[in-house]
Amino acid sequence: MLARLNPMQLLRFAGLFTWGCMGVPLLIDLFQQDISGSDLIWWRVCYLTFGVCYWLLTRPPGAGPRTRWLHLPLLGVLTLSAIGIGHFTGTGLSGAFLIVIAGLLPWFLSLGWGLVWLIAQHSALIPVFLQIEGFDWISAPLQAMLLFGYSSFVFLTSLVARRQMDAREEQRRLNSELRATRALLAESSRLNERSRISRELHDLLGHHLTALSLNLEVATHLSDGKAREHIKQAQSLAKLLLSDVREAVSQLRQDDAIDLREALFTLVDGVPSLEVRLDVPPDFRISDPHRAQMLLRATQEIITNAARHSGAARLDLRIASDAGGVLLEARDDGRGADAVQAGNGLRGMRERVAEFAGTLEIDTSPGQGFALRLHLPVETPA
Repeated sequence: MLARLNPMQLLRFAGLFTWGCMGVPLLIDLFQQDISGSDLIWWRVCYLTFGVCYWLLTRPPGAGPRTRWLHLPLLGVLTLSAIGIGHFTGTGLSGAFLIVIAGLLPWFLSLGWGLVWLIAQHSALIPVFLQIEGFDWISAPLQAMLLFGYSSFVFLTSLVARRQMDAREEQRRLNSELRATRALLAESSRLNERSRISRELHDLLGHHLTALSLNLEVATHLSDGKAREHIKQAQSLAKLLLSDVREAVSQLRQDDAIDLREALFTLVDGVPSLEVRLDVPPDFRISDPHRAQMLLRATQEIITNAARHSGAARLDLRIASDAGGVLLEARDDGRGADAVQAGNGLRGMRERVAEFAGTLEIDTSPGQGFALRLHLPVETPA
């Protein structure tokens, strides 16, 4: 069971388990100490607040309402709760809770800001230790520094786990892009092979059957009796065979389109950190391989931007056909921006859309995510 959990899920269970275990000795110890009623209430409030904030911070992206904008305030409340536990109980248990927080920091802050947060929260331990009997201005900073060493080890271990998970997700995403491209190439190869076969049937077999029918027509005028009857029968068979060849060629050309569903769903399955909802018609086909490739690359770029840059937890993709071509609509729930800063990916998408006389519209604003609407004209939409 544990092998199927990702590092964030393991961190969630480990932190909540540690939180529960640290509360047991504290409760037992309180029955043996003379703690005022107000301090008793406040340490319980801090202890429960710590558990609730930790549970909210470590929820998976699709487990409930979006709380990404609350990550930083929740980290602040989590740290204050840990320090409050030590302050109201008169113990050094705050250091143990701060070690648990150190494992969370790499998942929500950059390396630099994570180190700043780590130093700040352990510096706040010095006044807590000073109120404990036996600590002075020398021993209190030393004790805080000792706990800072433990927290630094947990912080770096969690940072390595975060980077390894990011690398695995990136590898999975690239593999899905490779499989989607391979599926598109297979469809293109199938399309090219069907076109080649239809041309060969039409140009070679059809030509020879037409010539055979004409020669049999001449032979009927140069023969009589039973020989003429057999020649007419052969001519009828030649015409029937020519009709069958033309029907086969027509059927081959009617199915002369690329099925993009498999490639699109393969592309979506390779993004575990992002919930992608893809809406595609049951029989979605495009006759032009170049347009099909352009649509696949545009979808790939949208997914990459949502997973890497927008901080989104969910992406909605809708692809539909109309009388004028193909419509691709995308919207994520990321942080958005005041204005669109087109990187190489978006610039390349605009250039590819312009090659086919398509249109690309982008809408974004702070806190409203990123929305894109792409219309690609297709000569023979399915």
